[in-house]
Amino acid sequence: MSKTPQDIFNFGATTDECIKCGKCIPVCTIYNVNADEVTSPRGFLDLLGAYQRGNLELDKNAKAIFESCFLCTACVEICPKSLPTDMVIEQVRSDIAQKFGIAWYKKAFFLLLRYRWLNDLAFKFGWVFQTCGFKIRADIDSMSSRFNLPMLKADRLLPSLRKTSFLNSHKENINNGGKRKVAIFIGCLGNYNYVDIGNSLLEILEYLKIDAFLAKKQKCCSAPAYFTGDFNTVDYNAKFNIEYFESFSKDVEAIIVPEATCSAMLKIDYEHYFHNQPEWKARAKAIKDKIFMATEWLDKYTDLNKILASKNKDTRIVTYHDPCHAKKMQDIYKEPRNLISKNYNIVEMSDSNSCCGFGGVTMQSEKYHFAKAAGTPKAAMIRETKADIVSSECSACRMQINASMNYANVETIFKNPIELIAQALKE
Repeated sequence: MSKTPQDIFNFGATTDECIKCGKCIPVCTIYNVNADEVTSPRGFLDLLGAYQRGNLELDKNAKAIFESCFLCTACVEICPKSLPTDMVIEQVRSDIAQKFGIAWYKKAFFLLLRYRWLNDLAFKFGWVFQTCGFKIRADIDSMSSRFNLPMLKADRLLPSLRKTSFLNSHKENINNGGKRKVAIFIGCLGNYNYVDIGNSLLEILEYLKIDAFLAKKQKCCSAPAYFTGDFNTVDYNAKFNIEYFESFSKDVEAIIVPEATCSAMLKIDYEHYFHNQPEWKARAKAIKDKIFMATEWLDKYTDLNKILASKNKDTRIVTYHDPCHAKKMQDIYKEPRNLISKNYNIVEMSDSNSCCGFGGVTMQSEKYHFAKAAGTPKAAMIRETKADIVSSECSACRMQINASMNYANVETIFKNPIELIAQALKE
């Protein structure tokens, strides 16, 4: 794991340790689409140091700069000192949010993340809206201008909604007749948009005769709020989830998560967030050993590899994209490949570790031109592999990569590795 500095929230210590070696520059996602030293890791660190010393005011210019980081952690991965540039930016974004406030549409979104019953209602309404048959695309740009909604663009490819969420489609306890049991933390996109991920995971567990607990009271991991600086939502959701996990963790072998961002938030960032709340930091740390990315747990703790090896080989070509929150933060990249390669031909893209360009709520709304630019090379890499399928264990990556491929007219389809594995078990 690359994030191991001694004092990640001491801005002075972090910024003073930067030796300006420049190794971070070539891998920096924002620098590659906005070649300005200010929006580079060492540029961010210089500004953070000036802010900590009282020599920089958090004005709108500084706000725009600090909000341009994709938080991809590529700089942390390559830094000789593993300086946590992303983490100190996350902290300063909280100061920015307190000074300037949070846009109303972000507040509304984060409110939904706190209360899933509201989220259920909102997504049901959204499903009706998307299926009502009205021709709304021509009105999207005018609506964006009228209501100041920069995320609404006529050329955006957004994920479709489902009438019923994954968690609401199944009972909480699923008995598969086995002696083992795991809990599932599905994540918001998997719950409302890409429900086939959860359904596929249940099919795999049924095949393995492992019982499942769907943990229906789970709240959003709060990663979107954390990356935006809404620490009130992070505090509320994180404490709820930790208490909830504690209530059933002794009854399950693991809490498996088919989403890299959610897994990293629950397992790593909760502990970092509670750096100044010792009791909650200890509780977050105590629960993290139960949390696994889905492919990580399936690869290491089941016989799934042997089972898949006995199944038919699919002739389709798969290329794998490494989510930033999987490889860089959790060192998870071999496990999904181990499982997929048993039944599919894997052709690696030229740089599977480069960021897809999702970048969080602010990047997807107010700075989407950066996200779109960062996604262009990833779509080109996928095209070059001539793959039938691109796979990644992250629905944020799925949303971004699908949009990038749409812009570039790349016909490759996206599948979570869990979906591919479930399909292979049926052959």
